[in-house]
Amino acid sequence: MNELEEARLGIASVDKDIAALFEERMRLVSKVLDYKKGNGLPILDARQEERVIANNLGNISDPSVREYYVLFLRDMMKISKAFQGRLMNGMRIAYCGVPGAFAHIAAGKAFPEASPVPFPDFESAYHACENGDADIAILPVENSFAGDVGGVMDLCFSGSLYINLMLELDVSQNLLGIKGSVPSDIKTVLSHPQALAQCAKFITDRGLEAQEFANTAIAAQQVARAGDKTLGAIASRETAELYGLEILAPNINSQVANTTRFAVFSRALNKTSMPGSGGEHFILVFTVRNEAGALAKILNIIGSHSFNMSSLHSRPVAGPLWNHYFFAELEGSVDTENGRDLLRQLQTVCDRLKMVGSYNSLCL
Repeated sequence: MNELEEARLGIASVDKDIAALFEERMRLVSKVLDYKKGNGLPILDARQEERVIANNLGNISDPSVREYYVLFLRDMMKISKAFQGRLMNGMRIAYCGVPGAFAHIAAGKAFPEASPVPFPDFESAYHACENGDADIAILPVENSFAGDVGGVMDLCFSGSLYINLMLELDVSQNLLGIKGSVPSDIKTVLSHPQALAQCAKFITDRGLEAQEFANTAIAAQQVARAGDKTLGAIASRETAELYGLEILAPNINSQVANTTRFAVFSRALNKTSMPGSGGEHFILVFTVRNEAGALAKILNIIGSHSFNMSSLHSRPVAGPLWNHYFFAELEGSVDTENGRDLLRQLQTVCDRLKMVGSYNSLCL
C-alpha cells in the first residue's frame, strides 16, 4: 500500500467517525429546538453562534487550518438551522405552478404537513432543491395518455438530485369558466400542453381554440382574472374551488384512465426501502458510444442480469447534433450483488452512466 492509499483509508476512517458525531449533533440540535419552541425563541441566535466559534477555536492546534475550521463551524451551524427549520415548519416542497396545480395536489396528499413552495418552471423548482431552498421537489415525469415530460427527464440527466419515490395521481380534467358562463360560451381554452393533449378530442369536437400556459392552475388563475365568458381553463376541481370558477364540463380527458406520475427528488439517495421491500424500481440515464450495436450491448447486459426494463426513452443531448441520451426504468432492486454487477458492466460500454434513483411507487 502506497502513501496515497494509506491517506485515503485514514480519511475514510475519520469520515466514518464524523458521520456518527454528525448524527449525534443533529439529535442534540432537535433538543435545542424543543426548548426554543417551548420558550418562544427564534432559531437564529447570532451571539450564540459567535460564542460557539470562539470557544471551539482553542481546540485547533494547527494555525494553518484554523480559518478553515471557522468555515466548517459556520457551515455546520447553517445546516443545523436548516434542520431546525424543517422540524419547526415542516418540509419545504418545491413544485411548478401555483396552488391548485396537480403537483401541488400531489404534494398535499403525500406530505400533508409539509409546506409547498411554488416555482414558475420545472428547472427553478429542481434547482431550489439542489441548492437547499427546498427539501424536496415534486415534478411530473409521465402521463398515461400524453406521454413523458421531456424537460424533467433532461433535468435527471444534467442535475444532481435523486428520485426516491414516485407518486401516481389520478388526473381528472375539467372545463372551468367564470360564474354565470355556460359551455356554449367558451371559444378559447387555456391550459398546460399536457392537459390540452389529454383533452384533444373534447377541444376538437367543439371547435375550440387552444392556448398553452405554463400550468393548469395558472391558466385557471388567468381565466378568473380576465372575467371573460368566452375563456375557459382545463384544470382540476380543486383549482376551480381555489379561484372561484365553475365546472362547466367534468371529466373531459379523452381517456378515463388518466394518471400522472410525479417524481419526488431529493439531494440524497435513499436506501432504507431496499432491498426486499417489494415494488422496487430504479432509473438509469446513459449515453452510448457512437458505434454499431452499442445500444444492443447495453440491452443485452441488462437482460443477462434478469432485470425487466419497464420503459426506455431517447432524448437529445444539448450540444452536438444527433447526440442522444437514454432514460431507462428497470424493475427490481439495484442494491444487490447482481445490481452492483450490472452497474459495473454497464460502465464498460456506456460513455456516461448515472443512477438517478431507486424508488417505490405510491398511489394517491
